[in-house]
Amino acid sequence: MMIRIATAALMVAAPAAAQTRPSSTTMTCRQAAGLVQARGAIVLGTGGQTYDRFVRDRSFCEITEIARRAFRPTRDNPACLIGYTCYEPGIGDWPGEGY
Repeated sequence: MMIRIATAALMVAAPAAAQTRPSSTTMTCRQAAGLVQARGAIVLGTGGQTYDRFVRDRSFCEITEIARRAFRPTRDNPACLIGYTCYEPGIGDWPGEGY
């Protein structure tokens, strides 16, 4: 019982270590796209408090999702193609130029 109390006290007293996510805005276009390619799927910050999950290809999406090209700002390009985002198509959607 004492061990549980001591463990709980330590967990409350220790500050939570915040995990920082990489941000596309601090990388070049090539670096951001390379990171997505290397990892296959990754969550990247895209400026301010915004973020998204980017994938290398559709194999990283759910079975019912499709991959849509993702253009996000990088340090050297305001509209860099860094990879794809997974998207659940609606009834009225028809894959076209953006997929």
